[in-house]
Amino acid sequence: MDKEQFWQLVEAAKTEAQGDQQLQEQILIDHLAQLEPAQIVAFECRLRECLLEADHFNIIAAQKIIDGYVSDDTYLYFRCWLIGQGETVFTNALQNADSLASVMDEGYQDFEELLYVATKAFEQRTGKTDEDDTFPRSIASEQGLDYDFGSETKGEDWTENQLPKMLPKLWKKFGAA
Repeated sequence: MDKEQFWQLVEAAKTEAQGDQQLQEQILIDHLAQLEPAQIVAFECRLRECLLEADHFNIIAAQKIIDGYVSDDTYLYFRCWLIGQGETVFTNALQNADSLASVMDEGYQDFEELLYVATKAFEQRTGKTDEDDTFPRSIASEQGLDYDFGSETKGEDWTENQLPKMLPKLWKKFGAA
């Protein structure tokens, strides 16, 4: 599955769900379950590539301003949310995290469920219910696509007092409370 196919699936589900994240998750599962198992695995690998690509200090800074805190889990789920917004929002945020100010509303941005869509689709497609080394998550990890361990956050670290100047639009919208 190439990047274009990956983003088409994500964006089609987002459009069809019209802001309902649970529906977006189900639509993705349904679409993926129609593909061959190898394509479902490829989706998981692309997802993990995007999670690793978005592992950047500027994205952490954006989440810190928006949510007021960052933890390992919330940072992962925030990056899932970012991917769930589609290629344009994702790419713009990686180029300039301050661009998120124009697409974000109040409230926590989280799409943890995106981490499990390939597994659920694989179970539906294959009828397997006990995860083994043929499941998408196992294969992706085997290929070194592990977003929990071993990846190095890109960019330059920051201190909280740098945030207003670093991401002024986000700071004005969320941080200047």
